[in-house]
Amino acid sequence: MAREQRRLAAIVAADIVGYSRLMSRDESRTLSRVKAIRTRHMEPALVRNGGRVVKLTGDGALIEFGSAVDALRAAVEFQQAMVEAGRGDTEEERIVFRVGMHLGDVLVDGDDLYGDGINVAARLETEAPPGGILVSRAVHESVDGRLKAQLHPMGELSLRNIERPVSAFRVDWKAADWPAIGAQPHEAPRAGPVVVLPPPAATTGPPGDSFPELPDKPSIAVLPFQNMSGDPEQDYFADGIVEDILTGLSRIKSLFVIARNSSFAYKGKSPDIRSVGRELGVRYVLEGSVRKAGNRVRITGQLIDASDGGHIWADRFDGGLEDIFDLQDQVTMRVIGAVGPKLELAEIERAKRKTGSLQAYDYYLRAWAAMYRYTRESTDEAMGLLRKAIELDADFALGHAAMATCYLSRRAFEWIADHAREAADAEVAARRGLALDDHDARVLTYCGYALLLTTGRGEEALSLLDRAIDADSNFAQAWAWRGTARNILGDPEAAIPDFAHALRLSPLDPLIWIPQSGTAFAHFYCGRYDEASEWAGKALQRRPNYVNALRVAVAANALAGRVDAARQAYGTYRTMFPDARLSSIKSRFRLGTAKDTDRFVEGFRLAGMSE
Repeated sequence: MAREQRRLAAIVAADIVGYSRLMSRDESRTLSRVKAIRTRHMEPALVRNGGRVVKLTGDGALIEFGSAVDALRAAVEFQQAMVEAGRGDTEEERIVFRVGMHLGDVLVDGDDLYGDGINVAARLETEAPPGGILVSRAVHESVDGRLKAQLHPMGELSLRNIERPVSAFRVDWKAADWPAIGAQPHEAPRAGPVVVLPPPAATTGPPGDSFPELPDKPSIAVLPFQNMSGDPEQDYFADGIVEDILTGLSRIKSLFVIARNSSFAYKGKSPDIRSVGRELGVRYVLEGSVRKAGNRVRITGQLIDASDGGHIWADRFDGGLEDIFDLQDQVTMRVIGAVGPKLELAEIERAKRKTGSLQAYDYYLRAWAAMYRYTRESTDEAMGLLRKAIELDADFALGHAAMATCYLSRRAFEWIADHAREAADAEVAARRGLALDDHDARVLTYCGYALLLTTGRGEEALSLLDRAIDADSNFAQAWAWRGTARNILGDPEAAIPDFAHALRLSPLDPLIWIPQSGTAFAHFYCGRYDEASEWAGKALQRRPNYVNALRVAVAANALAGRVDAARQAYGTYRTMFPDARLSSIKSRFRLGTAKDTDRFVEGFRLAGMSE
């Protein structure tokens, strides 16, 4: 007998106050107005916040969200839009909705949902005031303090056909905090082919004009797990759980795994899983939640076939913090077992942490959460957290490797003054990490890249990055940084496929500017200045202050004959580095061959840089 499918969902129930009265007055006009409201106000709010209509009734709707925050945001947006839309109506004509909301387990049957979670939301809706929203305690615990709205306790309500009393909260908000939003969702601009410094733009799909094709082997993306702890500060812990599950899945050679940074582009959203599958080019999607309370942890997960949205597997895992790595392994093994019998469970290698201190591991997770913000302050914060991790566990290989990566971030954005000292510190951290664990793909990648840029030992760095890819062929950063190593070692044609594979593994990566910039350099070294300009423009669109992309934009545009565009880019570069001169180009950043240096110097000279 097939196991019943369940999942955690935020359920919104909405209906029209006095619908029968409105229909008795004018059926045709009422029906027309209700349809217009759904099109102009309800559907846009759902699109913006990732809601899915489970069913429509004549006077209302039942809607599912993956996040309580998204659900309440959509409900407030909709109710505020209805206030604005009804300002010119008389009291008798005005259409007013009331909304109930609950967060809980639901039973899945195709596209329909059943269970107590549905019933509680529907009963809360009947108790909500006209034009208002009533939510359960579970919703309150998930959203309190995260939206511009106030939740006022209404006590415990006895709801029809619900055996237990339900704690309810009334939602209030200020109209000024929720301005009316147009019916059509915003469409993100696309970058032009030769853009020097376009404004930053959000994207909702992979770069290019089409979605990726499915790989020729089972493929999966792991979405950010929802933090159910009621404390936004615990987001880093939920993110760390996902990263470790990804690491375990990536060890399966017969599985194509989308990189962490692309799947995390959906963080804070509740996307349609079928859209996720198209945008990332995968067959399966894993989503779930993490609840950490004291020393206990609960992980829930569900595996979905992205081609049709069907649920393949769902389960819940409970344990103490001391069991956290075993819980992660359990989730990983259940996912692999569910993806298909063609995958050999014998290939699963347990992703054991080389640390004896859970507190050190906690600092490590916090450090990565800070590093991904890529600012001077967040990088300094990450280094402080990693020092604490290493103090607690001096043999924590990933802690040392991550520290080496922090030095590289400071170097890439030129946030340091003493290059020699920090280069030496980065090498010490990298050597220590490798001495402790030279088999982990992340350690090999972080330390290999650090040695590439701090010691100039390119062949050693390339060997370490080759080993990283052998250990985990799904680790996008290893591919991107091996491409950089090949650029520096004078083999740009071989670098381009590495960057392309990194982009395919992580098409929505917020750090996509790294392989894009590397691709620009590779084309520049090959003498293809138009292609180099185009890729530099893409990288600058994502990260306008990324110095390396700006440099190749200056030189490539100049050598392609677009001197005005080169001078515009150089004007931005000069505001960042007013003392830069042609004589200092080689010392400021690593290039490929001497011939490459000469071409960069010529490009900057054409753009207006002085000797």
